[in-house]
Amino acid sequence: MEYKRLDRKNGRNFFNDKVVVVTGAGSGIGRAIAHLLSEHQARLVIADMNAARLAQVEEEIRSRGTQVAAQVIDVSDLEQMNTLARFSLDSYGRIDILVNNAGIGWGGPSDIFPLDDFAKVMAVNFWGVIYGVQSFLPALKQQGGGHIVNICSSAGLNGTVALGAYSASKHAVAGYSEVLRAELHRFNIGVTTICPGIIKTNIVQDGKSTLAPGMRFNHKEMIDFYKRWGWPPEKVARPVLKAVKKNKGVVPVGPEAWVFWYMKRISQRLWGSYLRLNVRMGF
Repeated sequence: MEYKRLDRKNGRNFFNDKVVVVTGAGSGIGRAIAHLLSEHQARLVIADMNAARLAQVEEEIRSRGTQVAAQVIDVSDLEQMNTLARFSLDSYGRIDILVNNAGIGWGGPSDIFPLDDFAKVMAVNFWGVIYGVQSFLPALKQQGGGHIVNICSSAGLNGTVALGAYSASKHAVAGYSEVLRAELHRFNIGVTTICPGIIKTNIVQDGKSTLAPGMRFNHKEMIDFYKRWGWPPEKVARPVLKAVKKNKGVVPVGPEAWVFWYMKRISQRLWGSYLRLNVRMGF
């Protein structure tokens, strides 16, 4: 199967009949991406660790007449990711787009953040992406092309106070994706890094916080903050589809993501002062 990008001449829908795999599809950004792809007549494979959430999303999508297959997996387990790749190929015979979305948001000051928790964050957020790429890449190369979307974070472009492990994992994803994009270009495989700002998802609610004396926010207050000020996941889903169509490399999402990105690049001193201000405020 030869992979073809959007045929603008006859106006066909780019995602019509494309096979798209979305990890972390049980809620939040993954769920929003899956639903939007459903509207564009894609054929879906959705995956998540939470069986109940995954089943609900599967039912929602299938009720719209969209072809969808679901698999409960842990992205931090290479064998399970290999199984997901085989499941996807068995279900549809090919894979056009892989969306590595699954992630966790555990946080706390770096000096007291448990090493076991640090390892878990890296296992899911970073190694989950690596395993996704390695598991699906042979099929993409064999069929002559495709696209990989790695859902990163604004924290992958700019460090975030009290999220050292999370920032490290997302910086690793951003760096890996940049190199991967260059290396896979000759195989007609696009790679996009999506870097959202504050998004209203379950990542904080499902997360784990290590608190230090004097910190301004506890876990519940952080959940409330994201619910009040976070953008809806749909704000991320639309740029994902647009980025795949246009084969964009790095896409910050949300005004705060753009502001932080430019702030750091305009002045390292200014960005450092901003981070230290956050520390003094108890974030």
